[in-house]
Amino acid sequence: MKQNFHQVSTYKVSSEYEGVRLDNCLISKLKGLPRAKIYSIIRKGEVRVNKSRCKPSYRLKTDDVIRIPPYTTKPKVNKKSSELNKDRIERSILRKERGFIIVNKPVGLACHGGSGISLGLIETIRQLDKRYSDAQLVHRIDKDTSGCLVIALKKSILREFHQEIRKKHVDKNYTAVVKGKWPKDLQKIILNIKKETLKSGKRVVKTNEKGKISQTEFKLLSSGKSNSLIRAKIITGRTHQIRVHSSHKGYPILGDLKYGDAAYNKELQSKGLKRMLLHAESINFKNLDIEQSAPVPEVFSKYV
Repeated sequence: MKQNFHQVSTYKVSSEYEGVRLDNCLISKLKGLPRAKIYSIIRKGEVRVNKSRCKPSYRLKTDDVIRIPPYTTKPKVNKKSSELNKDRIERSILRKERGFIIVNKPVGLACHGGSGISLGLIETIRQLDKRYSDAQLVHRIDKDTSGCLVIALKKSILREFHQEIRKKHVDKNYTAVVKGKWPKDLQKIILNIKKETLKSGKRVVKTNEKGKISQTEFKLLSSGKSNSLIRAKIITGRTHQIRVHSSHKGYPILGDLKYGDAAYNKELQSKGLKRMLLHAESINFKNLDIEQSAPVPEVFSKYV
């Protein structure tokens, strides 16, 4: 299949991308270029902002000049989400406003399409309604996690949400079922964690003194003979931090195939467990007076 070649170019940042991360801007601008490739050209320094190398997390300013290296893309193929999948997402919408929607993301559905995934939640949402054609993820939750996910329908609203996240004016609470009797006095975990790539190519997050500080507050809700139901409030938004924190202390989340107890998960799967028991129960943008919760799935109570 013939590929499309794009010559080196520059983009002068407009006010609509003020405060937006460099990686998110390029993902929006470079349609058809895989996310992995975008991160690669940033890391290699092929992307320059004002003639300097920048990290993917760099927050853009109006009139910044981004140098975009030459790249190739495959011809665009418009993939359509199935009516069944559209209906599933439509029924998951918890709240509709002019500038945003909040969904109860189904477990097993990735937030966005990527390697091996043709369509994710955001691509499907854009096909639900013409008003959602410019929909953007405000934040992300893992594919195997269910719960509250906020989608901005306008770039101005997206910037407003991101500003609140940067200022740490957002409360995110998760509910999980973990193996073992969670101690009542274990109410806070602070660890330095870092993304690492294994020899197999698999990416994981591990405790590492050179990693970024991560903090989660925990509350024991109830305990059974073998497992506990807990609530986790993330203070820092690191990748997989709840899963890594609970596992590090010896209380892995049930059904967690990356950081969990493999033998215990296999036993539970033989008895019918089909998912990871982690759920984004609520989100609260305190300064915007926007608060939403998603009911904890009934299956959680079955394992406590």
